Parts: sequence; structure tokens; C-alpha cells
Amino acid sequence: MAKEAKRVKTCQVVSVDISLKFLLLGFMKYLLQEGFLVQAVSSKGKWIPEIEAAGVSVHQATITRRLFTPVADLIALVNLILFFQRERFDIVHTHTPKASFLGQIAAFLTRVPVRVTTIHGLYFQRGSSWQKKMIFIPIEYIKARIVHRAFSVNTEDVEYLIEKGIYPSEKIVYMGGGVDLRKLDPAKFSRGFVERKRQSLKIKPGAKVVGIVARLVKEKGFLPLFEAFAEVKKQVPEAILLVVGPEEPGKEDALDPKEVSRYGIAKSVIFLGERTDVEELYAVMDVFVLPSFREGLGLSILEASAMEVPVVASDIRGCKEVVENGVTGFLVPSNNPERLAEALIRILKNPQEAKKMGEAGRRRVEREFNEEVVFAKMVKQYRGLIQERIKK
Repeated sequence: MAKEAKRVKTCQVVSVDISLKFLLLGFMKYLLQEGFLVQAVSSKGKWIPEIEAAGVSVHQATITRRLFTPVADLIALVNLILFFQRERFDIVHTHTPKASFLGQIAAFLTRVPVRVTTIHGLYFQRGSSWQKKMIFIPIEYIKARIVHRAFSVNTEDVEYLIEKGIYPSEKIVYMGGGVDLRKLDPAKFSRGFVERKRQSLKIKPGAKVVGIVARLVKEKGFLPLFEAFAEVKKQVPEAILLVVGPEEPGKEDALDPKEVSRYGIAKSVIFLGERTDVEELYAVMDVFVLPSFREGLGLSILEASAMEVPVVASDIRGCKEVVENGVTGFLVPSNNPERLAEALIRILKNPQEAKKMGEAGRRRVEREFNEEVVFAKMVKQYRGLIQERIKK
């Protein structure tokens, strides 16, 4: 273990504790194993005790996820400045849009030596509206002037940000994403276990399960999914839609689960909410679906593929990087219920093809999306920046 790593003090900044739990906990544990001192910032939440039990002290600062909350944002910024002044971090690493913007400003004002951000998917793209670009491009441009290095979870964002002059090429790095292949291993779950799990979820024997793991917001494509699933039911009457993910009442596009009743499928949809047994839930799925309108990197797709579940996803940036069309699943146009239904029906009616796709997905994840490889790449970047920015 490198001597300098033992004294490097890092801080991961997010808006909500769910990001620490489900997005960053593995990386923070890896940093601890590598000898780094690790703290974090998020709004208060139920996952903080578990994060702290893993050895990561969490400073609670209320960071809203809504776009315009000027008073709350100013309070959060002052909170972050005072916290960074007191703790004197060597590295501040920010995630999620609002936390990244406020966190980087605070880190800059307190002269944190190494400032890093991860772009988990841009809120603007080539085809975005001018209004969205007017809001988010200046925010990203300011952030790009402040940070020393930006990690992107997909290659398309890197190319776009360099092409538009928002980031200089030397500041932004494709990092990708990965999943825990030891946790997500279909060999761990026997046929008997899967049957018992299905029974516990009140899924009838022989039912075909379409699964989605996503926050309950309309951006994830739930409404076209509900419309598509109504068509699926006509050809696969025993199909069940399993929805795994927390409600997001604070988001502008929050989805009310009651909306499913408009599509005549309410009796065939199971809402499970936020779960910690997702690997077991993937094991009961016959096909995984993610019909998002926007995605940085479809980590839930990678998780499903690691569990040998074939995937149907939107043909958009982020999803395209992790689904090999016709090999590990199918890519369909975003917000197109008809094409979505066709792909789901094909997989459900062709179990041998589905099995081959699932197995191909597992092989691809093993080859390209092992989280330990991604963590090692990030730590290498950390150490390079430490050498450049911190005098020995």
C-alpha cells in the first residue's frame, strides 16, 4: 500500500443518502481498503447509519434536488464551505447535479487541492431543448473551470462536452461503470430458491415476469412501459410487471403508482418500493426493461445482465453503451410503446433466445464492467492528481 494514500483525506458529496448507499458505498469501501480517509456529505436519510457503520463519517447538509431553490441552495453552500474549511480535505469528489455544482464551488472557495466530479449522465444532449441547454450548459461550463478532473460514465458525454468546448480534453476522462460480480451471480440462486422468492412475492407459478429497477419518476419511461405492458398482456396473459424502486415525491416528474390503473393493468403490476434484495429480485425476472428518456449509464441494466437476464432498453446514450442490440437484449426507440411491447413479447415467447441473451450479457459484464476494475482506475487518477497538486 502506497505510503501517501494513508494520509489522503477524501470527501464524497451527494444530494441524498440513497446515492451513498446504492451508488458509492462499494467505492468508498474500496478507498478505505486502499488506505484513504473517507468522509461523505448528503442530506439526512435512513441509510446514513449503515454508511457510517462501514467506516465513513457522513456530514448531513440539506441539498435539494429541485432546480431552483435559491435560499436552500445558499444555506447548503455556506454549510459546505464551513465543513470543508474545518476538515481540510485533500480531495473533494462530487456526484449528482446540484451537489456537484454547490460542492465544487465550496471546494474552490476553500482551496481544496484536488477537485473531482463524476458526470453520471448529462441533463442536456444534442437533441435537448434550447431551454434545457440554456440552464444546464452554463452550470456545466462553470463546473468545468473549477474541477481538476471529471469522470464520465459514458463515452458519448465525453465526446459531446469536448466538441462543444465545455471541457478541455485533458480534464475529462471516460471512466465507465461497474457492478459487483460476486454479489450479482446467478449461480448463487437455486431453482428452489427462485420459486420460493416468487411465492413470497405472490407471483403465480408459470407467470412470466417483466422487471424494472428504477426510481419512480416519469423520466424512467414508466408511462410508455405501462402502455406497452397492456399490449404484452394481450399475447402473454400470465405476464407480471415487477416494479422495484423508491417513490420520489420531491421530483417535478414524480410518478404516482396509482397512474397504472389508467392502463387496465393494475392487477398485474407489483410495486415493491425501495429494496435491498435486488439481486434476488433479478433472479425471478424473465426479462428486464429500462425504457428511460435519459440515462447516464444504465447500472440496473448491468446488474440484470450480470444476473443473466435479457434486457430491453431505450436506444439512448447510456443504455447503448451497455446493451449489445440483438446479442444481450434489444434496444428500442425511446417513448415508443409499440416497439417496446414487440421486444418484450419476443423475449417472453422465445425462452431459448432469451437464455442465450442473458448468458451473453453476463459474459460482457465480466469482460467490461467489473466494478473493481473501475475502482482501480479511479484510484489511479486520484494518486496521479495527488502527485500533481499536493506538494510532498
